[in-house]
Amino acid sequence: MISNRPDSLPQLARSSSSLLVRGLTRHPRRIMLGVGAVLLGTGVTAFGIAPLAPDAANLPVRQVIEALDTAPLGAPLLNDLSVPAASLTLFRSDQVRRDDTAQSLLQRLGVADSAALAFLRDDATARQLFTGRPGKLVTVETNDHHELQRLSARWLPDDGRQFQRLVITSGPQGYNVQLETAELTPSVRLAGGVINSSLFAATDAIGLPDGVAVQLAEIFASDIDFRRNLRQGDHFSVVYESLEADGETMRAGRVLSAEFINDGRKHDAVWFEEPGQKGAYYGFDGQSSRKSYLGSPLEFSRVSSGYGMRFHPISGRQKAHLGVDYAAPTGTPVRTIGDGVVSFAGWKGGYGNAIEVTHRDNQTTLFAHLSRIDVRKGQKVSQGDRLGAVGSTGASTGPHLHFEFRDRGVHRDPLEIARQSENIPVSPTFRARFEAVAQSQRQHLAAAATVQQASAE
Repeated sequence: MISNRPDSLPQLARSSSSLLVRGLTRHPRRIMLGVGAVLLGTGVTAFGIAPLAPDAANLPVRQVIEALDTAPLGAPLLNDLSVPAASLTLFRSDQVRRDDTAQSLLQRLGVADSAALAFLRDDATARQLFTGRPGKLVTVETNDHHELQRLSARWLPDDGRQFQRLVITSGPQGYNVQLETAELTPSVRLAGGVINSSLFAATDAIGLPDGVAVQLAEIFASDIDFRRNLRQGDHFSVVYESLEADGETMRAGRVLSAEFINDGRKHDAVWFEEPGQKGAYYGFDGQSSRKSYLGSPLEFSRVSSGYGMRFHPISGRQKAHLGVDYAAPTGTPVRTIGDGVVSFAGWKGGYGNAIEVTHRDNQTTLFAHLSRIDVRKGQKVSQGDRLGAVGSTGASTGPHLHFEFRDRGVHRDPLEIARQSENIPVSPTFRARFEAVAQSQRQHLAAAATVQQASAE
């Protein structure tokens, strides 16, 4: 009998151990099989229990909705968060239109500021925005209440190389205005095009400014008849200036060099200005492309009546027409075709307002039916200088310029005179300088030809 007293437990453990050792010694196989059976039975029992747990898909689902107290996140807490409001600056640009007022311009620019409106109306300097030629570029800066902070405007006062800048700023004491004159910044542009119908159609297709197209026609007018001699497939390359104000293109400047292939024949020109002399265009071969007389007294226009016999529109009879008529709108600038001195400026019977210029070797030119005269008798003029404007004064049926050329008092065809006039060469003193300019422009034209080819492809 085994005692249950605590002091008998060590003895019981020792006797149990002795029995187990003796049993293993006597019957090792039987005892090990019994232990394995016990362990195996335990494992099977564990494997069989797992599937008896309830399937999660079959467990009941209960939706619990509980109200939350949002009082701590209410207005008092939000008011304690210091979040500054963002300050916005709004920009907008537009051009001054012919019929603009201060109110219409500010309204179009999104400015709602009565003080700014009053300033533009009352300040003499600010009112210059609405005088002179339209098209002034205006940029405004406003706050998020559409109140004017800054206004800047730029425009060209004339055809020179300067621009005017008007700046209006808002300050503690009201608005401040400043008007200043600054130099235009030139940059070089390259372009090339192919003739399909006309020169202007080709230049429009590549976005070339009209001023550059006019210069191209003028440069090669003595060699190419742009009304009759252009061929489909003729092509050109041009290098020209773009005149900018504060990074904005204001207008195209001078053509620096050009190449024109007409009917397979190459014509080229480069601008060169000798120190102290008026600049001109010369061929890359060193021969001058500047002639004694320009091809036309207008930059680019249509000959409406040539030299010779014609049916007179007023008398109704066949009569010799001793000049050339150029159809052009009233106000189109008229220029002298060569250097000379104004020998007459005023009214001249059927010619209406007329100007006569005396050139070298007793040659004279006459410009008739003008709407205005911009020179006076005895004034010296240089090739290309403005004399007046096209009109319809005197015996005229409509706006046009009547142009005559006399050689020692004898009428000659002005178009033939222009083609036959002699070239003015580069002075030998500055030939080396010209060659350096020509070499640089050749490289630019080669790049322009690449632009033309890329555009065509």
